[in-house]
Amino acid sequence: MKKGSIMMKFGMPTLMEFNGVEESARLCAELGLNFVEICMSLPQYTLEAIDVERFRDIGKRYGVKFTVHLDENVNFCDFNKKIADACFDYIISSAQMADRLGCKLINMHFHRGEHFTMPNGKVDLFSVYRDRYISRIMEFRTYCEAALKDAGVKICIENCKGYTDFQRDALNILLASPVFGLTYDIGHSHRADYVDESFIIENRNKLFHMHLHDADSKNDHLALGTGEIDKEKYLRLASECGCTVVLETKTSVGLRESVNWVRNNTLNN
Repeated sequence: MKKGSIMMKFGMPTLMEFNGVEESARLCAELGLNFVEICMSLPQYTLEAIDVERFRDIGKRYGVKFTVHLDENVNFCDFNKKIADACFDYIISSAQMADRLGCKLINMHFHRGEHFTMPNGKVDLFSVYRDRYISRIMEFRTYCEAALKDAGVKICIENCKGYTDFQRDALNILLASPVFGLTYDIGHSHRADYVDESFIIENRNKLFHMHLHDADSKNDHLALGTGEIDKEKYLRLASECGCTVVLETKTSVGLRESVNWVRNNTLNN
């Protein structure tokens, strides 16, 4: 889709109502979108289940590309080294798979770790053991740089419920590397009272991806035009930063509504 004279690449999320990638690719092409974001949390899209050649063939047949959303359970800073090492391996293997698929962008949630509930509230273990956490972050950055230096794949970290202080410190370390970037999830940001927005804007040179959905005081992942977010503001930001944009609803009905909203409210205005 085109916004004014600037081409913007819009995509769709993985929808649970579809059993396989071909249904998604077909709808993506029908709606005039550019890509499908493959959610690796679903069993049909695990690392073991993805047939790269088949996906490439389907993408070519329908004229669509792919991005990858890593499993949300990945915690590469887990204090148990075997778990953390398995996450290292999973992330790199997924990135290498994405590269073979022709996908240059991977979206990743930033795991907050576990917490203890104390008499005066919750305490994040990564905050208590901050030195170990930061050491693991630095190790992860070095590992990814070495493994992905020739792939051209960017790992973009998505905001969720508001970054903690230790997560911001970690992000500053990761964003110093060309391997890492940011995903700005607008609906998540709205639900978190936009506490991450200043950090993301300060690092807009590292903003490569956006999840755009509407939200109100109770729900997010709503179709565009059905909530209270200033969508035009964030589409301008996406355009200025050259972001790819996932219209992240949870149903095909909501996706169609969002596509129609974009066409009616932003194209050629």
